[in-house]
Amino acid sequence: MDTVYAALGDRVLVGDGDSGWEDRLLGHDIECVAAGAAEPARAFVGTADAGLQRTIDGGATWERVLDAGDRVTSVTVSPHDAGVVWAGTEPSAVYRSTDGGATWTERSGLTDLDSASRWSFPPRPQTHHVRWIALAPDDPKQVYVAIEAGAFVRSPDGGETWVDHPDGARRDNHTLATHPAAPDCVYTAAGDGYALSTDRGATSTHPQEGLEHRYVWGLAVHPDDPDCVVVSAASGPRSAHSTSGESYVYRWDSDRWRQAMDGLPGPEGLARTVLAADPGDGFLALTNHGLFQSKRGETWIREGPDAGGWPAEYDQVPRGLAVV
Repeated sequence: MDTVYAALGDRVLVGDGDSGWEDRLLGHDIECVAAGAAEPARAFVGTADAGLQRTIDGGATWERVLDAGDRVTSVTVSPHDAGVVWAGTEPSAVYRSTDGGATWTERSGLTDLDSASRWSFPPRPQTHHVRWIALAPDDPKQVYVAIEAGAFVRSPDGGETWVDHPDGARRDNHTLATHPAAPDCVYTAAGDGYALSTDRGATSTHPQEGLEHRYVWGLAVHPDDPDCVVVSAASGPRSAHSTSGESYVYRWDSDRWRQAMDGLPGPEGLARTVLAADPGDGFLALTNHGLFQSKRGETWIREGPDAGGWPAEYDQVPRGLAVV
């Protein structure tokens, strides 16, 4: 493991998995985090109170680079070009930078889609937001956008035009993933279940066998195997988004989901887990009880310098995880 950016509710932890964590952006209302392998010292953090923050020195210093909307709710570094960064906001809008995050341009037209009249975020029904942005691994112009709540939309041309929500796609979208070995696939974790598209988002299937908890939040695909998928799930949002709630991790096992809790805390007192592919070791799971690693999602071991215990001030609902 190299550098980990672990986003909690009021800070971002920066470390290498062995030495101690450094608390960064302490006191901010954190929404999301992203970094790219080509420039691991550069990372982006979306906040609800300070726009999009960027560091170019591994978290030692930060600057505000995007001030758009009430909240910056998603950020993605392009796997094709380290200088291209995508960000999503509340109210729903998508922005793109082509110079490493220094300047930004809105990719307009998103809310002109017919389905936009039905988008709403239940706690704040007058608005909605872009929860996740993903890119096709073989086409930098193919953009997938998760709207929470209301739609899965996509663009074939880098945000010049948008394709509206297709029949059968999930609506309460949380996390999207793609995989270089399966470029036609789009994986979706949503509050209304899991979905898999094998035709770049045009249609979806809903493999639910064994998935006893259908409020799905976290999602990661093994870096070496597009058929090895893990998700985090709960019975509903109240249980998922609370450190006193109850949530689970599941692993796709050939033809069904199976609980994959071996080595993880909980399920009681476990907030919904944020999952990420670890390029060197399989998967990482950020929980309100610590950071855990798994080779294939079957068993988990605690990672990092806090093997003896996760500090009480870190017992928060996790917001994001970037491993570079």
